[in-house]
Parts: sequence; structure tokens; C-alpha cells
Amino acid sequence: MNIEIAEGAARRISARRDVVVIVVVGAVAAVVCVKYNLSEALRAWTAPYERLQLDELPAVLLVVAISLVWFSSRRYFEATRQLRLRKKAEAQLAETLAENKNLAQRYLNVQEHERKALARDLHDELGQYLNAIKLDAVSIREAMQDNPTLQTIAGAMLANIDRVYGVVTGLIRHLRPVGLDDLGVAAALEHCVNDWRSRLTAANIDMSIDGTLEMLDETRALVVYRLVQEALTNVARHAKASRVRIRIGVTPGADLQQLEASIADNGVGADLSLPRAGLGLVGMRERVATLGGSVKLQSAPGAGFEVKAWLPMR
Repeated sequence: MNIEIAEGAARRISARRDVVVIVVVGAVAAVVCVKYNLSEALRAWTAPYERLQLDELPAVLLVVAISLVWFSSRRYFEATRQLRLRKKAEAQLAETLAENKNLAQRYLNVQEHERKALARDLHDELGQYLNAIKLDAVSIREAMQDNPTLQTIAGAMLANIDRVYGVVTGLIRHLRPVGLDDLGVAAALEHCVNDWRSRLTAANIDMSIDGTLEMLDETRALVVYRLVQEALTNVARHAKASRVRIRIGVTPGADLQQLEASIADNGVGADLSLPRAGLGLVGMRERVATLGGSVKLQSAPGAGFEVKAWLPMR
């Protein structure tokens, strides 16, 4: 849209220039004709050729000049109208984009609120019931010392309860970052990375945080956490990497400070020119873009994969 507006402005300037050139050339011609009496000289020169009607040439040239002025003025006013319409369309488009960004941010806020509520319910309700069932199973096992069959059944119950509790804990950790509300985003990121270190035993995951992240509000803290979480998920699924480097720091921007996050691995990489079926990277871009940030991907087959994100601090 900006390119089209620039083209419209260029056409308007060109039309204005044409009008000015025609007027100036006409004025100069008029001065020259008056000073040197070109009309009388032309009449004397064309008298022998009256049959060709050459003395009518100035009138024809005057009509042509008027036509050119009219044509240039039409070009000018048409370019002005097109420029005005395009500016209006650009303003409407910017308003629509801002509204869409606002709706996307509200959707993400509602989503995180529902995740937080669900994680709290799983922890407070289901977790308590699982603990109660486990205590009952332990009591049954201890009370039936003389009944090996019931002891075996109680042991199986305890094993199943531990499995369910592990699944619930994983769901809670996925829904809501552990320690984010109480300890802050840096502690939550450290816990997330430690959890992935236990899963990706073949990969060396190194993380460094330059500066303090405590000034981040909850929305931006969640975006940074989800960015790292999704990047490590992609590493586990696709990269086959032996080294992962995570760098998070605050850098000065043009108008205000911005947060820069980089997650890079030395895995198999990917061809970014090909379409990708996953929604993880799309989710990354949407989360960062709703807060005025940007995401850049760098990769090539066999050259690893890197995700860089820039996010305004305010």
C-alpha cells in the first residue's frame, strides 16, 4: 500500500510539472513573439504560400497548448483523487490490522487464563484426590500383611496412581509454567530447561540470561516462556541435535529496550523455502507479533536451526 501511495504521489508531481512546463514555455513563447514581432514576420513569410494556409498555424498551436494544459490538469486531479482514496484505504487497513492484533492478544490472554484455571483445578482437586487414594492404598497394603494377594493388588494400585499423578503433573507443567507466578520467568525458564535436559540426554542444552527479566509483565513473560518451550519441543521432535544454545537478553532498541531471544541447535536443519505442516512456528509468530515483536528463522539442510525473536519490553 505504501508503494502504491508513493506511485500516486509521483504521478501527481509529474502532472504538476507538466502543467508548469507548458505554462512557462507558453509564456516564454509569448514574450519572444511580442518582442520580435514574429506574427508580422510569419505573415510576410507565409504570404507567398497562401494556398497552404500557414498563417493559421498559431491558432492551431494555441489549441494544442490549451489541450495539453487541460490534459495535464486532468492527470493532476486524477492522481490527487487516487492518492486520497489510497490513503483512506491504508488508514482502514491499518485500523483493521490493529483490531485483529488486539483480538489476537485478547484471545491469547483468555487462553492463558483458562490454562491457569485448569492447572489450578488439576493441582487442587484431582491432585488431592489422587493423594487420598494413594493413602488409602498404602493403608490397605499395610493392613493386609497376611494376605499376599491383596498386597499385590494394593501395590499395583499404588503404581497406577503414581503413573496417573505423573501424567497430571506433566499436564500442569504444560498448562502453566512451574514457578512463574511465585519465582518469576527466569526461574520458570530454568525449570523448563532442566526438565528438557532430563528428556534430551543426548543433547547439551546451554542457557544464559543477560540482564533481569523481572520487569516483564505476565503477558510478555508467558510469550518468552512459550517461545523457549516450543523451540525445545521442535528440537526434540525434528532436530536430532547434540547441542542447543539458548540466549536471552535485553538490548537497546530505536525507541525503547527490547528483549532478544535466540534458540539455536546443530541438528539436521530444514529447508525454509518448503511449506511446513506444523503450527508451532505459526503460534510463535502470532504470540510475538501481537506484542509488536518479530520472529526470524535461520536454517538450511544439515546446518542446524535457529529461532530469533525480538520483543518490546513495554
